[in-house]
Amino acid sequence: MQHQISVVTLGVSDLQRSKEFYRDGFGWNPVSENEEIVFYQMNGFVFGTWLKGSLEEDTRAQELPASGAMSLAHNVTEEGEVQAVMRTLVAAGATVLREADAPPQGGVRGYVADPDGHIWEIAWNPAWPINEEGHVVFGV
Repeated sequence: MQHQISVVTLGVSDLQRSKEFYRDGFGWNPVSENEEIVFYQMNGFVFGTWLKGSLEEDTRAQELPASGAMSLAHNVTEEGEVQAVMRTLVAAGATVLREADAPPQGGVRGYVADPDGHIWEIAWNPAWPINEEGHVVFGV
């Protein structure tokens, strides 16, 4: 089986608010959308935000939590970008969970939550460069 993730979809309570956050915060523009779901083309996969009730209906899951015990990460190419990206995300509606600092393993990271509480790590890791296609390369 290939090592890949094809689509990551987050359940959201307000699709328009979510779309504005990802557009204004990360600069992502939808490639497809309707009244229930918005898709963004990423570097090698698709990211989606879907009305939580519609996601529950489609999966037949009962009362999905607003956000899970997980985090998503957005790595940047330069150390100074971490705080700049975090400021942009906060201006777009994110909440700071942890200010940017240096973890024991090196680099810089901080955490924010999107308007639905989904956790995003914003990180620069000198041991994980980002190639020309925008892919993180583990442990180079």
